Amino acid sequence: MNGLTSEQTTIVGRITTIYGVKGWVKIYSHTEPMESILNYSPWLLNRNGQWLPVKIADGKKHGKGLIAKLAGVDDRDVARDYCGLDIAIETSLLPELGDGEFYWSQLEKLDVITESGEKLGKVSHLIATGSNDVLVVKGNGQSVDRRERLIPYLPDQVIKEINLDEGTIRVDWDPEF
Repeated sequence: MNGLTSEQTTIVGRITTIYGVKGWVKIYSHTEPMESILNYSPWLLNRNGQWLPVKIADGKKHGKGLIAKLAGVDDRDVARDYCGLDIAIETSLLPELGDGEFYWSQLEKLDVITESGEKLGKVSHLIATGSNDVLVVKGNGQSVDRRERLIPYLPDQVIKEINLDEGTIRVDWDPEF
């Protein structure tokens, strides 16, 4: 597991904090629906640059979030050592997408370019707003400015082309907006 690259893994969530005294932890999930994260095994946790495979002994929805019991973790002090770690899985475990569909992790770090060729920056992350997702694009030294822009993820309207091979997203967006 230690030889996996970032292209072979996909972050699907995060262990946020401990829950109770018997080794349970709270989970923030990036999957849709959020409970889907519990179906992947093993979870890969990156600790000190090493991928640590971890199996889930139990997991369930709790309130508006999720809790999980990691196999072999029966104490809150041991569970605390896992808090703050991202949860990854092997990318090959993800379901295949249809044409024109992308995982958020594929869009992060792509260069965003207007139809007239102006560089707006790189996708930092995405936000789910309910009506449509939003690209958070941060300007850098190669872009028209260093502003942060919120660009709606509206294929065909705003998002004109996504080219994973070139690492770009072409948008119909005014840099002044």
